[in-house]
Amino acid sequence: MVSHETRLKRKAFRSANESDALVGLFFIFPFIALWFIWFFVPFLQSFIRSFQSANFIALDQAQFIGLDNYIKILQDKEFYQALLHSVTIVAISVPVITVLALLVAIAVNQNIVAKGVFRTIYVIPYITSPIAATTVFMVLFRKDQMLARFMTIFGFENTTWYSNVNLALLFVIILFIWWQLGFFIIIYLAGLQDIPAELYEAARVDGANAWHRFFNITVPSLKHVTFFVVTVTTIYSFQVYDQVAAISRYGVLGQPAGRTSTLITYFMQHGIRYMEIGYGSAAVVIFTLIILAITYIQKLLLAKEG
Repeated sequence: MVSHETRLKRKAFRSANESDALVGLFFIFPFIALWFIWFFVPFLQSFIRSFQSANFIALDQAQFIGLDNYIKILQDKEFYQALLHSVTIVAISVPVITVLALLVAIAVNQNIVAKGVFRTIYVIPYITSPIAATTVFMVLFRKDQMLARFMTIFGFENTTWYSNVNLALLFVIILFIWWQLGFFIIIYLAGLQDIPAELYEAARVDGANAWHRFFNITVPSLKHVTFFVVTVTTIYSFQVYDQVAAISRYGVLGQPAGRTSTLITYFMQHGIRYMEIGYGSAAVVIFTLIILAITYIQKLLLAKEG
């Protein structure tokens, strides 16, 4: 037989949980509303348009054509070239940003002189306009200019990078890494400050050196932070556009000779510039499915490791 006091405690506990749930819903409602307005509704519209032959000029004359847009995209060599370039950007940018962000965050988290100055310096690129930054880098990476000459130390030729078919994509990747690195340093720095100092003290007492502390305390403790960094970096890497647009200026996106084309520029070129909204919408749906699939795989790998 449950006592009256116990029933009162359970009732109070349920009331507290319900109150917490309502407060939680109150705080996340603006995010859900914005997500619904700015993502779900446009994606639903794009999904419907992807089965139509539609043009921006005459949307009222759109005709249902089934899977024709998808078939046409999957038969287009330009699409696979753009996909390859996007995958290349992801394959290089994600590990480089993840490793560099972690190492710099660890360095800045130490008791060093002028720590605040360094924390300001590394975040400046992230708050800089990517178009403006690309324009400056285009000057620095011209033949005989400072960075073009500096890169010859690593075996690269002294040339104008953004107009060289062999180096243009690497130029975009370098720009992207430089631009995004500061943001993920902040993320890792926040994660490092959540690790209890007692863990490191206990490890030192047990005789663990810096490498052991790094691989046995820091890395496991930051597993969920790393998952966030890898996931967001992957999504951002697939969305590279501003740097490519700055290089192409008012010409065809993906210059030179399509060597900097990505999935986003493929959509922008066909869906916006050519005004083939149905075809472009199909490209958006495929792009979204790729992102969702990669994110799901990453989540499975993280769960497996855990």
